[in-house]
Amino acid sequence: MSRVPLLDPASTDGAPRAALDEIHGAFGVVPAMFRAVANSPAALRSMWGSFGALGSGRLSPLLGEQIAVAVADRNRCSYCLAAHTALGRKAGADASTMAAAQAGEADDPRTAAVLRFALRLVDERGAVDAADVDALRDAGLDDGEIVEVVAHVALNLFTNYVNVALEVPVDFPAVALTGAAA
Repeated sequence: MSRVPLLDPASTDGAPRAALDEIHGAFGVVPAMFRAVANSPAALRSMWGSFGALGSGRLSPLLGEQIAVAVADRNRCSYCLAAHTALGRKAGADASTMAAAQAGEADDPRTAAVLRFALRLVDERGAVDAADVDALRDAGLDDGEIVEVVAHVALNLFTNYVNVALEVPVDFPAVALTGAAA
């Protein structure tokens, strides 16, 4: 049971209602995470705005989902693992691609470098060294893409913490946490 109420979009007014209507338009439903975050209109604007901004960034939607599942598994966030696995599949990935990403791995060298960096960011709480950033450049990322990787990790930390701390019930098909990325 969630530690905060899951707000009913139909009984929500103002800016939160508008954001929840947009979220409904994007998903066909309002996922429980957003219903929990809607308790704070500022947090909802921040989260939904970040998803929108990064969704129009230079990293592919699939790479964003691969980052998300790796970070979710590392942080033991069942909600985000389930949601982003489903979204990764919607973005064109097969089950094995998403399972590999969950473990912080990928066949593509560029994607593998991004996932290694993302997990290093999580493990080191951002305190990576120049060699970590250089590894991304060596894999073909430019400075803008490197900043977007950091932004994706930060957004996923936000969502992981919301879901784990507030025990938001998972409303996507469950995916087992493995701890493989640990």
